[in-house]
Amino acid sequence: MGPMDAEAIEAADVMARYCRGEAAAFHRLYALLAPRILAYLSGLLGDKAAAEDTLQVTFLKVHEARGTYVLGANPIPWMYTIAHRTCLDELRRRKRSRVRLTQDGTLQSEPAAHLTGVSVDAHQDQTDRPDASVTASALAALDRLPENQRLALLLTKVHGRSTAEAAMITGTTPGAIKQRAHRAYVTLRGMLGNAESAKAEPP
Repeated sequence: MGPMDAEAIEAADVMARYCRGEAAAFHRLYALLAPRILAYLSGLLGDKAAAEDTLQVTFLKVHEARGTYVLGANPIPWMYTIAHRTCLDELRRRKRSRVRLTQDGTLQSEPAAHLTGVSVDAHQDQTDRPDASVTASALAALDRLPENQRLALLLTKVHGRSTAEAAMITGTTPGAIKQRAHRAYVTLRGMLGNAESAKAEPP
């Protein structure tokens, strides 16, 4: 990997101070990285409340694992890896959880959440506005991508991670990340192009 950028250098310095027991360093580390990790988790889970819970668990795990951190190394991909694995644990837990029924034996009604973390109804209200249509289409298309392509695109294009960092986070190779991100981009472009063509057709 090449030389670290200014953000990574600061994160490494703050992480080193945190590992040495400086309490204020944790608050700086959280302020520096939590917003971006939260956005990443929200994109994966499609539920802001669940993403916020997973973020807290992620930072608890960072605290517990700080003894394994290599001083001087860029802690950002390391923390993204912890967040990614914590997110996968949450998704597995959701699959295992039993479907809850109401007293009369029917399915319990819960508001469905969109990729943005808002309820489907609220999301629909947003998509009715002309200025939100492109964003809504992009989010809907992103949600339909295969999981490995969506992860590659989120990490490299949305969160600005390098292919090497994205590979480390997802446990694959830089070549695979490049290929998945490219395929995701081509698929998204096709989806959005088809949506725009459908809008342009006369009724």
